[in-house]
Formats: sequence, structure tokens, C-alpha cells
Amino acid sequence: MPREPLEAILLVGGKGTRLRPLTLSAPKPLLPTAGVPFLRHQFARAAAAGITHVVLATSYRAEMFREAFGDGSALGLSIDYVYEEVPLGTGGGIRNAASLLHSGPDDPVVILNGDILSGHDLGAQLDVHRKAEAAVTLHLVEVADPAAFGCVPTDPAGRVTAFLEKTPDPVTNRINAGCYVFNRSVIDAIPAGRVVSVERETFPGLIAGGQTVMGYVETAYWLDLGTPAAFVQGSSDLVQGNLASP
Repeated sequence: MPREPLEAILLVGGKGTRLRPLTLSAPKPLLPTAGVPFLRHQFARAAAAGITHVVLATSYRAEMFREAFGDGSALGLSIDYVYEEVPLGTGGGIRNAASLLHSGPDDPVVILNGDILSGHDLGAQLDVHRKAEAAVTLHLVEVADPAAFGCVPTDPAGRVTAFLEKTPDPVTNRINAGCYVFNRSVIDAIPAGRVVSVERETFPGLIAGGQTVMGYVETAYWLDLGTPAAFVQGSSDLVQGNLASP
């Protein structure tokens, strides 16, 4: 478990085009999953890991998030909201949300994608980050077909050596699982006010600059809820208790 209260940024600005028509009336992270909006499951795992403050990086139908969760007190969290009038990408969204963080430059900040269902041990990922004194630590999972995802090779010590976004000839079956731990100073170094991709710009830039980017590999439950079939599967798995306990 983390030694002190933590902050997180939740990226929820996408339009969920692969889930249309379901997402024409609501953002993907608010779709009912096992009886409640999907983000409630994200919030529960975040709180269990010691996260106390969450900033939601919104864009598409942004007002619906505040209507659903308010200030977060009912969930045992403090929730703030930041809006992107023009979508800024993953890195730009993280940078835009940083204005509402309270953490210092050396503090870890957890970044969560709003459409990933995971049972991995976030506390263990944070421990890897701290022990390695890393700039960023990525949750990695092994999949049968890595060509559809960001491919992330590591050295024997677990240090990320490259970030190969959706390459047709993967060098490893380990992929980016969509949960990161950033040092706050690394977030603040992302260019503000423009589109930035962490996958194509931030991570490769850190690696090229010699900074420590770690991979935390775990075999716990993991599912990208981007398609109707995956969404149904994730909801079923939640009902049946197939995820690891927080």
C-alpha cells in the first residue's frame, strides 16, 4: 500500500466511437457496467490503493461526469474536473489536468485510462516506481496479439527500452496497459496547450533522454473495454467477481 495519500488523473475525454450507438448519449466511462457507471469501479480501486484526490480530464459530454459524481465525497474521494474544448491527446490531457493537482514535483501521480478494467496491484506498481526512482512506470500486460497495441520491450532489470506504438512486427508480447505512475515534474514538462501523445512523444522522448522509464509486468485480469463485445465481457466478469480483489 502507498505510504501517503496519492493523486490521480483519469483520462475520460474520448468519444468512444467503437461503442456507438451506445456512446451517442453518454461517454463510454459512464455506461452501466455491472449495474453502475463504469467509472465507479475505477474509483473504488483508486481509493483502495490510497488515492484520495482524482482529477477527471473531460471533453466529450463533460457535464455528465460532474452530474454523476459531484465532488466525490459519496465515493470517499475528492474529485475535480478539467475540460478540454479541443481534445489534447493523452499527454496534452494529462498536462491540462495538472493545474488542479496539489502534489509536489517529486511526488508520484497515478494516470488511469477511463476505459480499462484491471485487477492489477497498483500499490506494487507504485513500489516499483519509487524503488527505481523512475520518471514514469508503466503497467504492462502480455497478450496473444500485441500488434494491435503499444508494444513495450524491457531490459532484464525491467527498464523500458522502447515504445513501439502498434507496430506490425512486435518484438515482445508485452503491451502498454493504460495505467502509469508519473513523477509530477515529468507531467509539468509536457508542453501545455497543444496535442501531445504520451505514446508517440512523451515516452520515447524520456527514453531517448536517458531517463528511467520502468515497466511493471503483472498477469492479473486486464481488459480494454473499447468494443461492444469487450464491454459485455467486462460487465459479466465484474458481476461474477473474476477480477482480483483490490
